[in-house]
Amino acid sequence: MNSKTVACLLLALAAGAAQAGRPCEDKPLSVQQIERGMNLAEATARQLEASGAQVVLLARAGQDLSKHGLLWSHLGFAYRDNNGDATGSQPVWRVLHKLNHCGTPRADLFRQGLGEFFLDRPHRYDAAYARLSPALQSALLPLLRSDVRNSARLLRLHEPRYSMVSYAWGDKYQQSNQWVLETLALAADGASTRAQAQAWLRGKAYQPGLLRLSTATRLGARVSMANVEFDDHPSAQRFAGRIETITADSMFAWLPRAGLGEPAELVKQ
Repeated sequence: MNSKTVACLLLALAAGAAQAGRPCEDKPLSVQQIERGMNLAEATARQLEASGAQVVLLARAGQDLSKHGLLWSHLGFAYRDNNGDATGSQPVWRVLHKLNHCGTPRADLFRQGLGEFFLDRPHRYDAAYARLSPALQSALLPLLRSDVRNSARLLRLHEPRYSMVSYAWGDKYQQSNQWVLETLALAADGASTRAQAQAWLRGKAYQPGLLRLSTATRLGARVSMANVEFDDHPSAQRFAGRIETITADSMFAWLPRAGLGEPAELVKQ
């Protein structure tokens, strides 16, 4: 990717990347960050196109969660948009996902291109995806292509109150991966409430990720971060430092067990 291309991408994408959710840093992206993000986006597009899939779960490593034994921090639905690119000649892949607003306790749904998805200052420039079952892809595709602001069905299970560590089986808050998982349940089983989606997920033996957080860690996060709450977790688990939340790694492990998708694949660069 040459410097002229990078400069054009910076002008075209900087505003969108800054407005689409966290981290809302004033410092502009460097040329190297843009190059690496766009190279990852290009590699992802090639691999997704070659996979023959229409809908996948796509993960990025936005934060370093290795101390919790996790590889991936954030998931979205990536889907093939047959309307093509700006010229109308090439199919493109878009990502529908939930993003927290600049560390506030609110979040919304966003539709982005792969380039924007990987320009959020990731911890690692790596990605992974899991192809969903053909039936689940067919059920999700029209939903994902609908109006992100006005589709009642797309927004049905979206809870704007956000906590980064929201309880996997609660409905007070909802983090990004939780919306993906519950919307998957909506498509698969027709769930019309979060409680119904979670009941279906329990029936399919989904097991949340388990974070072990000390009292000091919980108190520090609660005091310093507006997008972290623990009051939705059962008291006994919370006081024991056992925080059950939805992780990308747990979803990747569960999909093939449940017969709803294939094992995750790394994007090769």
